[in-house]
Amino acid sequence: MTKKFTIDELSRLIDHTNLSAFASDKDMEKLCQEAKNYHFKMVAVNQVQSERCANYLKNTDINIGAAISFPLGQTSIESKVFETQDAIKNGATEIDYVINLTEVKEGNFDYIKEEMEKIVQICSENNVISKVIFENSYLSKDEITKLSEIAKEVEPDFIKTSTGMAPTGATAEDVKLMKSVVGDTVKVKAAGGIRDIDTFIEMIQNGAERIGSSSGIQIIEAVKKIMDESGNKYIEI
Repeated sequence: MTKKFTIDELSRLIDHTNLSAFASDKDMEKLCQEAKNYHFKMVAVNQVQSERCANYLKNTDINIGAAISFPLGQTSIESKVFETQDAIKNGATEIDYVINLTEVKEGNFDYIKEEMEKIVQICSENNVISKVIFENSYLSKDEITKLSEIAKEVEPDFIKTSTGMAPTGATAEDVKLMKSVVGDTVKVKAAGGIRDIDTFIEMIQNGAERIGSSSGIQIIEAVKKIMDESGNKYIEI
């Protein structure tokens, strides 16, 4: 079953991303201006950039997404809680946090659930969108399934495939698996290696409702070209 998307509707699926370790103030200003120009849903940045981007995006409907415990997830629950609270205090309106992969590999899913519950609760209390990054590159299908089951119970807003920093990023197979477990209870975000329109469309077709990419401009320009050539004001996906 296909759905018709306008340019703006597709743009609003994209988290415009710059998670460079050495992103400058000018880089953040550029990222935010591009997000305004293309009406992307969010800018995805390192937590320390939250206040800067909040200032650049003041009086817009573009969200500020802070990456928490990024990219390894190897900090305590308490550290992640503080980092989340600090990001929100400084203007973040979405939180993308990385789970503790060590605890996953140890089979300590009670820890993972507690971690998720605490961060999701903080986000919920502050009317902030919560996203849980699995980092599927390091996980088995059974582990992805188990994490998705926990998320279905805890109910963050999104579960997310990847940080974009691991050896591999989003795959259509993983997006489909995650979506098959959580159903309509939780949304799925695909991120990592999504650099062209074909991959972008494939992720949406398999259930992704948000796309993290540093190539959003190229993707939307490619969509515009298709629409111009077809004479349509929408694209079917």
